[in-house]
Amino acid sequence: MGSKALEHFLEENLADLKSKGLYNVIDPLQSANGPIITISGKQLINLSSNNYLGLATDRRLIEAAVKAAEKYGVGAGAVRTINGTLELHIQLEEKLAAFKHTEAAIAYQSGFNCNMAAISAVMDKDDAILSDELNHASIIDGCRLSRAQIIRFNHSDIEDLRAKAKEATQSGKYKKVMVITDGVFSMDGDIAKLPEIVEVAEEFDLITYVDDAHGSGVLGKGAGTVKHFGLSDKIDFQIGTLSKAIGVVGGYVAGRQNLIDWLKVRSRPFLFSTSLTPADVAASMTAIDILQSSTELHDRLWENGNYLKKGLKALGFDIGKSETPITPCVIGDEQKTQEFSKRLYDAGVYAKAIVFPTVPRGTGRVRNMPTAAHTKEMLDEALHIYEKVGKEMGILS
Repeated sequence: MGSKALEHFLEENLADLKSKGLYNVIDPLQSANGPIITISGKQLINLSSNNYLGLATDRRLIEAAVKAAEKYGVGAGAVRTINGTLELHIQLEEKLAAFKHTEAAIAYQSGFNCNMAAISAVMDKDDAILSDELNHASIIDGCRLSRAQIIRFNHSDIEDLRAKAKEATQSGKYKKVMVITDGVFSMDGDIAKLPEIVEVAEEFDLITYVDDAHGSGVLGKGAGTVKHFGLSDKIDFQIGTLSKAIGVVGGYVAGRQNLIDWLKVRSRPFLFSTSLTPADVAASMTAIDILQSSTELHDRLWENGNYLKKGLKALGFDIGKSETPITPCVIGDEQKTQEFSKRLYDAGVYAKAIVFPTVPRGTGRVRNMPTAAHTKEMLDEALHIYEKVGKEMGILS
């Protein structure tokens, strides 16, 4: 028999989440995570994947992964600093640096790992971090791990950032001050005001850190939010993931050579976690080659994103202030949001409900992620189902 205290804690808190519509049920897929997925034998139009460019199921990536696994094995066999660095890892990092227009790059096992690794390798208890209030959970955890003073600023509020930067830098309490923002905010689809953030950073000598997980492959003709604004030489840390537009798994930090050299000797996930698998590295390199040789997938993603957004708005849904293909349908009440998602599922659309604590209470939404792999027919069918369910539930008049 295990701990009674633990059992009581779990029972009480799980019941509480379920009663408030905040308990998340995981649906295992019986198919690849493409534009159409199979769950419990049912085919659904998939609007919940981060597979923006459809590369997770691309034949070219699959072939590259198979070849690499046959040559190098399924695992790297060690951490990077012992003998888990394959020639493939070096080639990937060189490609990433070229892709992001920086001197160098370092690859990690996940985008989440990047933020756990990079922030705490540079910032400590004598420093301060200015963090956008809507930053991703991995940024928040990375900041906490660093033990730096965390100063939240209002979302994309440059005047608030300036006031807090001035106060932090002029207080004499901190050795270094960093400003951290997502490039694209994953719940609302809005883009960080990077030119204005850089102005504030230059005024107060702030270290600049952009997590571009949802911007890479999507903005800047694929190269990301920083390139979109032409600021590649102004941002100290560019963080990216290999699991969204790239279609595989992993993450990276791109920046100056001496920063990457430091992360290779001081960032803990690099030092203490087995490196990315050969297959993942080879597939990621193939994806980057595809992005650099053509904007076809990028352009199709935006075409589909704009098409779905226009359709949902015309029906009368609240799609917030998205500036990217990420398209939320804000419902509000958590229970109603869960019910809306369930009815979409029953009618043939997989669009997951996102509620507190991922988004603030009372702003529950179904988040739509159209990809380059969707056809207009699929999107038209999804819009038809949205209209039907929206009217049945009284969300649409």
